[in-house]
Amino acid sequence: MVAASPIPIRSKKTKAVGIPTIDLSIQNKSKVSRLIVNACEELGFFKVINHGVPKEVVSSMRDEGTQFFAKTIAEKQRAGPARPFGFGCRNIGVNGDMGELEYLLLHTNPLDISERSQSINSDDPTKFSCAVNDYVHAVRELACEILDLAAEGLWVPDKFVFSRLIRDVHSDSVFRINHYPPLVNPVKEWDPSPSNIGFGEHSDPQILTILTSNDVAGLQICFQDGLWVPVPPDPTSFYVIVGDALQALTNGRFVSVRHRALANSTRQRLSMMYFGAPPLNSWICPPPEMVSPRNPTLYKPFTWSDFKNAAYSLRLGDTRLDLFKTATC
Repeated sequence: MVAASPIPIRSKKTKAVGIPTIDLSIQNKSKVSRLIVNACEELGFFKVINHGVPKEVVSSMRDEGTQFFAKTIAEKQRAGPARPFGFGCRNIGVNGDMGELEYLLLHTNPLDISERSQSINSDDPTKFSCAVNDYVHAVRELACEILDLAAEGLWVPDKFVFSRLIRDVHSDSVFRINHYPPLVNPVKEWDPSPSNIGFGEHSDPQILTILTSNDVAGLQICFQDGLWVPVPPDPTSFYVIVGDALQALTNGRFVSVRHRALANSTRQRLSMMYFGAPPLNSWICPPPEMVSPRNPTLYKPFTWSDFKNAAYSLRLGDTRLDLFKTATC
């Protein structure tokens, strides 16, 4: 079961609607920039196709994840507990949130990945660490491309103003693999009752999330009117999620979308997320071009460390950015 959250599970029905799909191979990059900005402003979520991430890189990482979660619980526990990095089962964070899942959480620093791989795949740790490093490198490049196009679409002169934060050698980016085992007693599709929540309603605190999964459904996003929208799985594409930090960096122009994952299938679901984050001491504040008397700063300047500490002190469903709103909001 899922521990009670200060924010109740929304009961509005789900509805299948179109998710913005952006083709990154389009030659007219100004058009792509506009599409990205529109999707980030209106929904905070979109799908990218023709993204340039090699299929073999994705399949290799997916295979490594599948093999790890197929191990016995005792073998998996050698990679944990997740404090915060390592193997976790059902516990999400340290404040009582629970879900019907197990997961691996890794820092994207290559040295950390190498050390953690010793306990994740003791038979061939290099195979696992190479798969993670190749995958992280590829999806980081994808995230940076999207952030650069977003900056251009916002008419910010420094197009690297956002991507520079996650390219930094001290970036606090993380990589997560979630495994949702099949339920013993499957329930009605899209039933959001507490016992069927794989990962509860939340927004991502980082700048940008790059997500992909196998062909099993479960992910849902929440529209601003409270309507939950099921996201069709597409193993060949990536979904892009605006995080809290990017909402602050764009002075509220982009919206950090709330989402959740349901565990209600007879089949196992595997999802992989790259969370692009800045260094701990980086200041999160919008470029000067995005602030004016007509568009005053919505949030007090804060460091990523400040925000991360606040996020860890709250429950999963809490709205973290509210702690940093200015008096004029």
